[in-house]
Amino acid sequence: MTTIRIPHSKVEELPAQFRHCIGTGRLGLALQEEYAKHLRLVQQDIGFSYIRGHGLFHEDLAIYREIETEDGVSSFYNFTYLDRVFDLFLEVGLKPFIEIGFMPKAIASGEQTIFYWKGNVTPPADYNKWEDLVYETVMHLLKRYGHDEVRTWPFEIWNEPNLINFWENADKEAYLKLYKHTVKAIHQADEQLLVGGPAICGGSDEWIDDFLAFCTKNQVRVDFVSRHAYTSKPPNKKTPDYYYQELAPPSDFFDQLQPVREQINKAGYADRPFHITEYNTSYSPICQIHDLPYNAAYLAPVLTNLHKVADSFSYWTFSDVFEEYDVPRSVFHGGFGLVALHSIKKPTYHLFRFVRNLGSDILYQDDYMIVTNKSNGDITILAWNPTGQKKDVRKLAYELEVRGQSYFLEKERVNEYAGNPFRVWRQLGRPRFPTKQQVEILKRHDMPSVETTTISTTDGTLSIALELLPNEITFLTLSEVHDETSTYIGLDDRLLPIASDNLS
Repeated sequence: MTTIRIPHSKVEELPAQFRHCIGTGRLGLALQEEYAKHLRLVQQDIGFSYIRGHGLFHEDLAIYREIETEDGVSSFYNFTYLDRVFDLFLEVGLKPFIEIGFMPKAIASGEQTIFYWKGNVTPPADYNKWEDLVYETVMHLLKRYGHDEVRTWPFEIWNEPNLINFWENADKEAYLKLYKHTVKAIHQADEQLLVGGPAICGGSDEWIDDFLAFCTKNQVRVDFVSRHAYTSKPPNKKTPDYYYQELAPPSDFFDQLQPVREQINKAGYADRPFHITEYNTSYSPICQIHDLPYNAAYLAPVLTNLHKVADSFSYWTFSDVFEEYDVPRSVFHGGFGLVALHSIKKPTYHLFRFVRNLGSDILYQDDYMIVTNKSNGDITILAWNPTGQKKDVRKLAYELEVRGQSYFLEKERVNEYAGNPFRVWRQLGRPRFPTKQQVEILKRHDMPSVETTTISTTDGTLSIALELLPNEITFLTLSEVHDETSTYIGLDDRLLPIASDNLS
């Protein structure tokens, strides 16, 4: 084991793109109490800036209706639920990253749907009605929230149109037509609103070239380019309850996205932001990798590096209040969320919290850890050891150059034995619908283990040795100690019933 010396000097900046945006299930879920509770929790501990979800025009938000009048059928726009949803987002400090879709049944040209909740994925039968719907919705937002505010909300046109499940026949020409008409309607309301797409998933990056060429030729605005990224391989086994998948190495994210950034630049859009509006390990909402410490350890180098290839990225999703495959069938069902049902924090929740608490100045970074300096002088360290089924323990040794003489060290650990409520759930017999008592047990075990000590130096160097268990993430905070022990009259810890060898 080699000991690495880390100077106390900034190497580069650590941007906050990892929490620029967070994904959610369809917007109608925001009407549920537990959803709102989870949202407030992640905002308190992590603090995302934007939120993106499906189903703006799905029937559960009831925005579009056609009603019979004396003069015939008329369009009616109802924003009652939309206002509740967006008011909640803004209340907790989130701006909407608006995904335009899916198609209201009354306007749809076909009956193809996706998900348990049946989002219609066909083009509009009447583009005039579609444009009117988009225009009226945007105008309502402008009137309610103000032009200055809504101009900061990106409008992304559709979701993964390169997949036949999300867009009828994955018809590229039909999507480009939809994009053009939708942008027209948005800009009729306010020409300064931000628009973009094509929100494709991996495997069809030629869509990026064709999309940008179409927009250039037809003088259709593109304010940002969006794509999705997952690293799971096709499932090697499927059951009614679970997908079982292997993952490509974490570097696959970068291998996917760097060429796309180059495509965007080559097409003449180098000044446009590149947003990853969905990413995760598995693309399935019933893959239990999402529930495990491995998911957190695997994603640690991703969260601390993806800013090098994208302007923002949005984890899919913040909560297991989510219904793509079905209503969740158990507390740990492999859902995308950082938070499981009953407000139980998963290991990846703590990864985001740890990265949130890193400093903005990077002192050192390698394949297994990152060391940063905070504005208040604290040194923070995040280390990881994704091993999967392997039982490899990783040992790391570092010498940190510091400016103080004594430091308080706090170490938080998440691994197979700490901060892993999934393990406790297994020990409880995997209850599908846990009792209140079982929920309390699970919540008692959803936090990292915490260790503290004080370490001192006489030569300006602190020695840090880490032993990372399989699938562990560890977060260390070093805060300079300004000892005031001598100011206490008559203090003598030796007279106290303290069973410790760390007495002053």
